[in-house]
Amino acid sequence: MLHRGQESTDGTGGGELTVPMAWLYAEYIADELLRTGDLMPPTSFEFRAGRDALALTIFLADTGGELSGIRVVSQLENWLSLTAYDQPWQDWVRERMARLTTEAIESGGPSPDLDLAADAWRWLEETELLAPDLDAVPGGGPVIGEDDGPKVWTPAWRLGLPLGHLAIHLF
Repeated sequence: MLHRGQESTDGTGGGELTVPMAWLYAEYIADELLRTGDLMPPTSFEFRAGRDALALTIFLADTGGELSGIRVVSQLENWLSLTAYDQPWQDWVRERMARLTTEAIESGGPSPDLDLAADAWRWLEETELLAPDLDAVPGGGPVIGEDDGPKVWTPAWRLGLPLGHLAIHLF
């Protein structure tokens, strides 16, 4: 997808700033979905994990480079299926990122959208958040409140993905 700034207006093709509009738009959609769902404070790491996971899904699902406001509602079902619990989302992300990286190398042009997506994916993979242990055995003892239950360190994408999925449902 060519963005304004990649083509030169005077024919020289030199050094203009390439604006990562596809990534910024995907991030905006993800942010709005999460804010509408009101699942967690927008300043929390959990919110960031959900936003980044959703933004990656939105960005990588846009195979034709046609992400637009008009198509957002028509894409909700696709994003729901990609973020569903039983889907290998992380493998899909790795495959799409590898394919887009190969295409960017072959084209020889800058890819600021892909760079931002790669940064988000790196953060989601490398950052661990303390979250409730959803795999804990029920009946293991009395749990008074949600903060009193067992917690585990988990990669940010494992927490962000279900939050993003739930935000889509609530939209």
